[in-house]
Amino acid sequence: METTVLLALSVSVLVVLLSTLKSLLIAKPKLNLPPGPWRLPVFGSLHHLIAGGLPHHAMRRLSQKYGPVMMLRLGEVPALVLSSPEAAQEALKTQDLAFADRNINPTLKALTFDGNDVALAPYGERWRQLRKICVTELLTSSRVQSFRDIREQEVAQFLQDVSTSAAAGSAVDLTKMVSKLINDTFVLESIGNRCKYHHEFLEAFSTGLRETFSMTLADLFPSSRVLQFFAMAPRKVLACRKRMQRVLEQVIQDKAEAMDHGDEGTEGFVGVLLRLQKKDNPFLNHASVVGLLFDMFAAGSETTSATLNWCLTSLVRNPAVMAKAQAEVRGAFKGRNKITEQDLGRLSYLKLVVKEALRLHTPGPVLIPRVCRETCQIMGYDIPKGTVLFVNVWGICRDPKYWDQPEEFKPERFESNSLDYKGTNYEYLPFGAGRRMCPGITLGLANMELALASLLYHFDWKLPNGVEPKDVDVSEVSGLAASKKTSLILHPVTHVPLANA
Repeated sequence: METTVLLALSVSVLVVLLSTLKSLLIAKPKLNLPPGPWRLPVFGSLHHLIAGGLPHHAMRRLSQKYGPVMMLRLGEVPALVLSSPEAAQEALKTQDLAFADRNINPTLKALTFDGNDVALAPYGERWRQLRKICVTELLTSSRVQSFRDIREQEVAQFLQDVSTSAAAGSAVDLTKMVSKLINDTFVLESIGNRCKYHHEFLEAFSTGLRETFSMTLADLFPSSRVLQFFAMAPRKVLACRKRMQRVLEQVIQDKAEAMDHGDEGTEGFVGVLLRLQKKDNPFLNHASVVGLLFDMFAAGSETTSATLNWCLTSLVRNPAVMAKAQAEVRGAFKGRNKITEQDLGRLSYLKLVVKEALRLHTPGPVLIPRVCRETCQIMGYDIPKGTVLFVNVWGICRDPKYWDQPEEFKPERFESNSLDYKGTNYEYLPFGAGRRMCPGITLGLANMELALASLLYHFDWKLPNGVEPKDVDVSEVSGLAASKKTSLILHPVTHVPLANA
């Protein structure tokens, strides 16, 4: 019996050895991988990103040496970095289906409710149906237009707060005030009424968001169960997620109770989701409702407030552009004490200011990373399945090959071209392109344009004593959304009094 067992064991070992030897001897097809910087054992290319400041800054410097199609190794994760319009077009158009999935590392998974939202959901029928619900129930032009009264009321209150500070001669934290305006507006559009908890949500979200580009050991070595268990950053993010979930669950419960009592007020996006859920929509379980509400609260408000903040920062740093933008607004509405959203079509230069702010300060500097679903080719290079894709739109938008004086804030550059936000101009992709591009462009722009025009119309803006325009800080917070790191502190001076002042 023992002889039989030993013989069987010996045969098994021999089979394994022969199989291993065979795999070593058989020549595997050599892949034509993109170039990249030298790597360290185990950690790969990570040191190049850490030493280069913010990741999108480091990626641009590396691409200047190794080319617009570059391969990095982040721990055990292969990463493709694209830094030219041609390469971006090939990935986001020609090979769009191959890159239709998001890369959900442990940190992002912890933050986004395991990918139950739209932004990070795996590509497939569920994602298509959830995205359709978001687009048709919240993001169509007609739905965006239906929220006009909400925006005008919130901007009026916002301007009143600024006017009070102006009358007192006080400086204002414009970053904080803009964030509150955009968040309050988006909550009213999403829920249909005010939410006393959403500031707690945003605080937790901002804390978690800062961890999304920290490249933890769990993110670098996703196959290690030990690292997944002991990872500290995902634990921090999970704590933030629990705080956010309490808020979202309370919002859903409050809305459901109001609807049950026939006192639902404005239905809002949450009411739509609950109504569709009652019709047994197979894609709208409770986890999906929480995930979609997370997208509405987080992604919509965060990127819009960051963009409006960058618009104001850029104008303050460039007094000539500020003067030109104010002259347009004040010339168009001279003698008026209030601007309405219907009036905004008369402003052309203001829209160029927004476009230029989005070029210099792209809301997502490398977009939301995707992952290769099947081996394919980009610009003649082989890209293995499982490779994470970073499209450095921040670097593309600052490349002198495609932009004249790319580091300068020059809205006039858009007067002579037809570049837009639709994802078809690959040198300018502030909202991405292809299947996974941002669907909320119309709503996001609508939520900021009236506020921007009104701030320029009613107030002049002075920097604190001793601060020159060129000294205004433009450093960014690390993360998927490159928000301004420091607050914009300004003194408002009333130029056109408010209607009720």
